[in-house]
Amino acid sequence: MDTRQLAKRIRIDTLKMTSMGSTAHIGSIFSMADLMAVLYGKIMNVDPKQPQKPDRDRFILSKGHAGGGLYAVLAELGFFPLEKLNTHYRDGSDLSGHVTHKGNPGIEFSTGSLGHGLSVAVGMAYAAKKTGGTHKVYCLLSDGECDEGSVWEAILFAAHHQLDNLVAVIDYNKIQSLDFVRTTLALEPFADKWSSFGWAAREVDGHDHCAIEQSLRDVPLVGAGKPSCIIAHTIKGKGVSFMENTVLWHYRTAKGEEFDAALKELEDNA
Repeated sequence: MDTRQLAKRIRIDTLKMTSMGSTAHIGSIFSMADLMAVLYGKIMNVDPKQPQKPDRDRFILSKGHAGGGLYAVLAELGFFPLEKLNTHYRDGSDLSGHVTHKGNPGIEFSTGSLGHGLSVAVGMAYAAKKTGGTHKVYCLLSDGECDEGSVWEAILFAAHHQLDNLVAVIDYNKIQSLDFVRTTLALEPFADKWSSFGWAAREVDGHDHCAIEQSLRDVPLVGAGKPSCIIAHTIKGKGVSFMENTVLWHYRTAKGEEFDAALKELEDNA
């Protein structure tokens, strides 16, 4: 699968979805689009024809406010019709603003309140170890939610129980809801923190599909016995020049001329 084209479609789909539904978080969706494309296009063992098959890999989107990106990749892969994306954030729709599993095959768990997703993923990985499951559990977190103490409790638990079937991927776009991460609560040295908590950590360019794929294929990063953390350096709003690396596009919705300009940039990109 051409993951670069898949990432492009995710961005175009979600630009349209968020504009029609008058919802937000397009910058957060764009920063993780390449990560989602590689995970679903190259790495994870999932099947739209058998969304509940026992040996499937599990994926938790802990940064649930960017749920539009998960809906888009699932629709592009055939878990449900692409036309359903047009109902995003409408009254009565299954596609709520924050990600929900209800009525949506391929989604394991509803998220939105930050700091909870990794704990759920840890529980799934722990259960797999106890029952002899061979699948992996992937959890995509935002950098800002790593401010939450519950995240670090889950990190400790995972290392203690040697959950080498667990992979945390951090969308490290350096901006959280109202300001830059370094101003709100600095995370650096970020990789060292994960390592000191007993994880194997690697930093990658979160828009380089080859680097993302190689890192995910290398899991577990240091062999058996340690969970893995991929810290992906990304750009908020990646793909649209006037959205990139700006706080504004965490909550802003593209309408009118802004929508037209953003769509043209995305369609013109290779």
